[in-house]
Amino acid sequence: MDWERPPRRGSGPGDFQDLEEMFRRLKERYRLSSFGTGPIWLIGLVLLLLFVAVNSYYIVEPQETAVVQRFGKFIKTSDAGLHFKIPFGIETVRKVVTGRVLQREYGYRTVQPGVQSRFVTKGYEEESTMLSGDLNVVDLQWTIQYKIQNPVDYLFQVQDVEWTLDDISESVMRRIVGNRYSDEVLTVGRAAIADITKGEIQQIIDYYKTGLKIVAVQLQNVNPPEPVKAAFNEVNEAQQEKERMINEAQEAYNQKVPKAVGQARQTINQAEGYALERVNRSRGEAQRFADILAAYEKAPDVTRRRMYLESFENLSGKVDRMYVLDGNMGNLLPLLDLNRSSSRGSESSGRQGQQSSLSLQSGSPRHEEKQ
Repeated sequence: MDWERPPRRGSGPGDFQDLEEMFRRLKERYRLSSFGTGPIWLIGLVLLLLFVAVNSYYIVEPQETAVVQRFGKFIKTSDAGLHFKIPFGIETVRKVVTGRVLQREYGYRTVQPGVQSRFVTKGYEEESTMLSGDLNVVDLQWTIQYKIQNPVDYLFQVQDVEWTLDDISESVMRRIVGNRYSDEVLTVGRAAIADITKGEIQQIIDYYKTGLKIVAVQLQNVNPPEPVKAAFNEVNEAQQEKERMINEAQEAYNQKVPKAVGQARQTINQAEGYALERVNRSRGEAQRFADILAAYEKAPDVTRRRMYLESFENLSGKVDRMYVLDGNMGNLLPLLDLNRSSSRGSESSGRQGQQSSLSLQSGSPRHEEKQ
């Protein structure tokens, strides 16, 4: 326990024997017997007052809390600073470090702390070796950080708080590891194990009124035993390869399937659009035919000539060259080059029109299309 006891504290028989021995030596050294007993008692009184003054105060450091007892009974606690007490063992002071985070190590011990700390694990295998839920051996090293929250409970409720904390920590950790598979303990379950262990340890030490508060539980190293470490590494590599292949397959699935679904949806939309277009066009053609029929019934000659001109206009836009021939002539007589005239009129567009020649033929006109 972190408390200090100043030297020459109390008023037991040994203290009075020491005073008598000191007086006897002073008497023999300075031969005070010839002057009577008065100076001896004066010196003794001065020494006694000095002893009382030295033992009437105590100093508490900033990170400490002092627990004051009077005849063994708890009286009060004192914070940092200078305080006074009754000497001669009537009031005793026990100092407890409450402002610093303390640490307990399991499965290893720190030999040299620092930036590059040195640890030793030999001799602590019994603490670190555990059995998991699937009957595999696990080598687990962990650390518990705690603070003394209630110094009164820390001093008077449990005889050896640190020893109790060690037993509770090992018991809880072994039970939690024993309820899990070794793969979970060695890989993804470390954070969960630390959190559960912290909560259960805090619950138990609160029940025992130890005055401690668990700050953190950290799992340092979790490894399989040395004889099976190589085989365990091979199993881990195989599992990682399996996960890698699954991820690659999932990536390919995410690339191909949505693309195929999109293409299928596009094809369906195109088919639906084409069907709608055909239906609307057919309806339009039917309506147009009905309109032409109604116009033809009213004016057959005008409608026939109009249909002829519209058909001729559509046809002339699809042929390269057009000639008007006379049936009595054997040779062609070009009268007008329509292509050349059209190209001269539209040089800015860079397009070349069609070539046509016109000839006269007696009788009814006749059209010939040549591609």
